[in-house]
Amino acid sequence: MLDLGFSKPGEVVKRLCGRLRTERMALGMTQSDLAGRAGIGTNTVSNLEAGRNVGFEAVVRVAMVLGRIKELEGLFQPKLDSIEDIRRYEEAANRLRTKRKPRNA
Repeated sequence: MLDLGFSKPGEVVKRLCGRLRTERMALGMTQSDLAGRAGIGTNTVSNLEAGRNVGFEAVVRVAMVLGRIKELEGLFQPKLDSIEDIRRYEEAANRLRTKRKPRNA
């Protein structure tokens, strides 16, 4: 399990990139193999494994090829612990923008 409580963003990126590389290698794939199956460039895979900025779609494509899309789909799932949470979530889903908070709040 990934504990984000006391991690800096760079530390999280480093751990995730290492896991990505390990997963790719465990499946016996080269960076070129993964890139070809994901429809992205080999440099993109290299950049992703090195923690350099890549587009989010590339991350999704790699997750799909590695069979990890369910984990990725689990990100940002709503925490619905009560009826009030469900109501607030449904209302937010219908809005295009959040309401501004008063300046003196």
